[in-house]
Amino acid sequence: MFNVGQCGLTIWAPNINIFRDPRWGRGQETPGEDPMVASAYSIQFVRGLQSGNWMKEHEIRNEVLEEDNGMGSLMVSACCKHFTAYDLEKWNNFTRYTFDSVVTEQDLGDTYQPPFRSCIQQGKASCLMCSYNAVNGVPACANPDLLKKARNDWGLKGYITSDCDAVATVYEYQKYTDTPEDAIADVLKAGMDINCGTFMLRGTKSAIDQGKVREEELDSALINLFSVQARLGFFDGNPREGKFGELGAQDVCTAQHKTLALEAARQGIVLLKNENKFLPLDKNAISSLTVIGSLANDSSKLLGGYAGVPCSPMSLVEGFQEYAETIFFASGCLDVPCASDNRFEDAILIAKKADFVIAVAGLDASQETEDLDRVSLLLPGKQMDLVSSVASVSKKPIILVLIGGGPLDISFAKKDSRVASILWIGNPGEAGGKALAEVIFGDYNPGGRLPVTWYPQSFTNVPMNDMHMRPNPSRGYPGRTYRFYTGDRIYGFGEGLSYTSFKYRLLSAPKKVNLLGKAETSRRRIIPQVRDGVNMSYMEVEEVESCDLLRFEVKLSVSNIGEFDGSHVVMMFSEFPKVLTGTPQRQLIGFDRLYVKRNQSAESSIMVDPCNHVSLADEYGKRVIPLGDHTISLGDLEHVISIQVF
Repeated sequence: MFNVGQCGLTIWAPNINIFRDPRWGRGQETPGEDPMVASAYSIQFVRGLQSGNWMKEHEIRNEVLEEDNGMGSLMVSACCKHFTAYDLEKWNNFTRYTFDSVVTEQDLGDTYQPPFRSCIQQGKASCLMCSYNAVNGVPACANPDLLKKARNDWGLKGYITSDCDAVATVYEYQKYTDTPEDAIADVLKAGMDINCGTFMLRGTKSAIDQGKVREEELDSALINLFSVQARLGFFDGNPREGKFGELGAQDVCTAQHKTLALEAARQGIVLLKNENKFLPLDKNAISSLTVIGSLANDSSKLLGGYAGVPCSPMSLVEGFQEYAETIFFASGCLDVPCASDNRFEDAILIAKKADFVIAVAGLDASQETEDLDRVSLLLPGKQMDLVSSVASVSKKPIILVLIGGGPLDISFAKKDSRVASILWIGNPGEAGGKALAEVIFGDYNPGGRLPVTWYPQSFTNVPMNDMHMRPNPSRGYPGRTYRFYTGDRIYGFGEGLSYTSFKYRLLSAPKKVNLLGKAETSRRRIIPQVRDGVNMSYMEVEEVESCDLLRFEVKLSVSNIGEFDGSHVVMMFSEFPKVLTGTPQRQLIGFDRLYVKRNQSAESSIMVDPCNHVSLADEYGKRVIPLGDHTISLGDLEHVISIQVF
């Protein structure tokens, strides 16, 4: 795309903010609510974009590319965004341009910051984008504690950009400075290198003339910017004669890329309900199919925000054409907001005609997007009434398909026996129509898992501007995400069904892990606590000698004991000794996807780094490893690992 003049080489992605609140309009852009998943995603995304190479999970854990100091050549420059604690667009009187994220050091340490740390340290990202919001009273782009941590502590080799017009907001909206020149001086001193927008273009010379910006600060920013350009090969002569000079339009919509888009869509589909094994449908016994919903016949609705131009777009209705001789379609609603039921009659009429009915509901950019948060977790407008009306007249129970990035309260459908199956397809891209049809008709066995908790509508009573992750019973605050949330769920993080059944067997895992403290700090490396008369303690990660040597593998076998071949996502969680206030209920520490044929088994090995995966943040944001029994769980299988000091 660059070689044909359609794109630059500095790409402002990935978005790795934690999907903290289900109403967030940009949650669809992220990998979900879990910091470990977001961290792994950031590493793969950045390495793939910058070098064209992805890594297996154990390679990431072992940091086989550690010799890369982050200054090698780049295919494309990736940018981790939005730094940090940014996940509010517009809610009540709060907007992202003026919002002050009041965040505890503990929540910063174990929720908001880990994806960015991984993106820089292991992903070797060459760019970091500071966000619009302030963090604890200081605009993120003018916050030296944040930006210098990324460069000095995490080793960022590259440039820091503002989000678009974020420097202007420092002065114009947040009123953090008295003059435009002061805002420019503050962000440059904090460590930001370039402004997206015209604010610094118009005001930097004045800031220099007034003596508020020094030449050394400009030099530092320019060095960071030009170093990335140099790594991209901008000073190596004719780019057509370079390493990637032969790439062009013919390399975009290739068969390989289309296949990859299809496989991504397949793997992302989550089966949430399947009463009496209603799915898959027998493709040899269906003559007619009714599809209902305004989202079903428009391929653009499958793409989500910041989508590129699809190569071979296909709507959901088009995807079903390969499997049914006759397809009836009615939108039911004019659009996703579905303000009127005046199209229900046609939908109800054709729902009575076909062998099976598929209702498509959910969200689009009118409900969730940049600069727009949701106010409700229910299906928009009269969509719920449409689904129920169709289900009441269908010959058989119906299939409900949900589109969109955000969680939904669909408890009405979960409880309704007339809704036999529920599938969430997210924003599956151009191949979503084909992938969904393959799943419904049994050519692909779904194995996707929810990346976010699905909360009830009552969660909208929780203030969106409250950034605390941990619950506070004294003020009726339930906490957020599966790690801390104490309220009711519609569906939980990691849920997802299959057409088959799987069984785990633990092959090997240590029963004990011994920590060795650094000699020079041995007297203060163990911090004791007494709770209920029991002496408990933990060790600060920075005091641990040789974290790399503590890594261990958990080996397991996954058996397919059902009737279908299929892929399965192994998710390994840890429950920690309750040493610290605010300890998570449980924490994902590893995952893998296996393809297992029926009546066969496959083995997996998950690498665990105790300093990273079984450590927590204390109230000061420092990582500590609780001593005592850690319970590792894989489905219903549990194993206790005792962590002690040697």
